[in-house]
Amino acid sequence: MDEKSQYRLKIDVFSVDSLPMGRLAEYMAELAQLLGERERVHFSHLEPGSAVLVSNIEHPAIPKVAERVHQVSQGDGPKEAMQAFKNLDNMLAKDNAVAVLIAPGQTNVIEFPGRTRPKPVRYGPFREVGTLDGRIIRVGGRDETIPVWIKDGDVEYHCNVRGEDVARRLAAHYLNGVVRVRGNGKWLREENGSWVLQQFDIADFEVLDDSPLSEVVGKLRAVEGGEWHESNDALRDVLGLRRDDRDRH
Repeated sequence: MDEKSQYRLKIDVFSVDSLPMGRLAEYMAELAQLLGERERVHFSHLEPGSAVLVSNIEHPAIPKVAERVHQVSQGDGPKEAMQAFKNLDNMLAKDNAVAVLIAPGQTNVIEFPGRTRPKPVRYGPFREVGTLDGRIIRVGGRDETIPVWIKDGDVEYHCNVRGEDVARRLAAHYLNGVVRVRGNGKWLREENGSWVLQQFDIADFEVLDDSPLSEVVGKLRAVEGGEWHESNDALRDVLGLRRDDRDRH
């Protein structure tokens, strides 16, 4: 095929001799996803010298590939093509590289900043008074600071408590019910935007009622002087109260 049907991905830090085969396969897979038209796009060769991945496009697919690449260059390509661009750029950043995709008869069509892109910022740590809910799955230690582990679903919080009094009261609820601990936490905002708890010092706690909703409704019906026992659908009435409360605000 002639150069009018070829796209070139040029990576600056690699040469033909230094690009590992496994890494080459990963770059090829993401490039194929970016270009699209998989049945009509073929890897041709690596150009001598620097690592330039050359892809041949069958003539019927050239307009479609050109449009797709243009859309990606404008940040408005199909979801899978934009994800491929992101994956390629992440790979380049890890390889301390930058790259350009060169279209037939043109210069740079898509630039991959790779190592030159702004580094994500990590914030913190910040301290904040707050609460955590969960089940006590560990209370132990003989030091002045006693570790307490709390589990909320799939998340575990590794906390500390000072003083034997609170620790002893917490131990009574080990693997038994749900508690809400109050204290001071140290949080870190990671580069991906998620918040990570680094430390939580428990000052006190309260036991939460984790009874099933049906049991709670039964208790309401048993309240002397109440009207819940007269309702055929107390659960609907409870939810109705919640809606009324929201409507008033």
